Amino acid sequence: MNRLPRGATAALLGLSLTLLGTGTAVAAPIHTPTPAPTQNDQVRLELPRPTGQSAIGRDTLHLVDKTRPDPWVPEAGARELMVSLYYPARPGHGRPAPYMTTGEARAFLEDRDLADAVPAETLSGTRTRTHARPGARPAQGKFPLVVLSPGFSVNRSTLTLLAEELASHGYVVASVDHAYESVGTAFPGNRLLTCVACEKAPQVGYKTVATGRAQDVSFLLDRLTSRNSAWRHAELIDRTRIGMAGHSIGGASTASTMVGDQRVRAGVNLDGSLFDPVPASGLDGRPFMLLGTEEDDASWVRDWPHLDGWKRWLAVKGSGHFTFTDTPVLADQLGLLPPEEPLSGEQSQRITRRYVTAFFDLHLKGASRPLLDGPSPEFPEVLFHK
Repeated sequence: MNRLPRGATAALLGLSLTLLGTGTAVAAPIHTPTPAPTQNDQVRLELPRPTGQSAIGRDTLHLVDKTRPDPWVPEAGARELMVSLYYPARPGHGRPAPYMTTGEARAFLEDRDLADAVPAETLSGTRTRTHARPGARPAQGKFPLVVLSPGFSVNRSTLTLLAEELASHGYVVASVDHAYESVGTAFPGNRLLTCVACEKAPQVGYKTVATGRAQDVSFLLDRLTSRNSAWRHAELIDRTRIGMAGHSIGGASTASTMVGDQRVRAGVNLDGSLFDPVPASGLDGRPFMLLGTEEDDASWVRDWPHLDGWKRWLAVKGSGHFTFTDTPVLADQLGLLPPEEPLSGEQSQRITRRYVTAFFDLHLKGASRPLLDGPSPEFPEVLFHK
């Protein structure tokens, strides 16, 4: 039986982390105990330092697809995207990029009934330390491109630690926000677009989200790889080596994108139900990895035989739906990691970063990565399901 995106299911069961969970987007609010109002007033958070050798730069793009009206708010006009581009940079100094804008952070926390307990400034400005420098001078060379698509109702910031990790290992990373699909994403003109899709998707079906995002990503690839690229450092991108990964509905849209766009050579689904089924004809032999919780997803069982190239299905013991995002790291620092998900923030991020990076190293760089061959004593929580 098809079900809501895994984040929504977790919210309904009260198991998802309140701080960075799905909140009211597709489910009723979760009323769980929160920290005392003053507990997190002065807290400073930090994402894990990337393990690669490259420094990291970050640019931000606003893209408009004039060939498509927005599917959720047609009267708004053309479809819009916000994109954070992370890239290998030359070493230098400068203030790291903010994690979120203050408006995004406020909307994020209000949606989770945490605005009184966690100030918006905790997730914006310098209070959450990242490791990418805005506008840093790029390193020399050409690098594979990986597109990241976030979970339903949360914005692209929730995949920052993975984006920075990949960039530090020699990838250009395009992390995408899809208009009207998060509780708050800042767009030019002092606009904070909210999650209209959260109200409409249950009526039209979540397959619409996945296939719409696939169109977004194909448009993004057009704009990044054309002769008149929208990005000033487009020469960094090796157009023959493109991959994609996504969390939750972003993972589902990774498969949908690969079905329709041959440019995407390899994909990773981070705990996302496949609302748009993988066709029986498969993905033309292209590699695909499923990384999720121990719970069997019916759509994964259904579509596993259709994945016709190199494939892995990895299940992580003690994980929850948001394990594969920045959630556990930030939650640990705020004292909000739920007991139902015993995997620590430290181990959660190590698993996500190591396995996703190894996958793209193997399939976009041709590097041997034995980590993907079978169980590892370093990560006993990772089960090779298939």
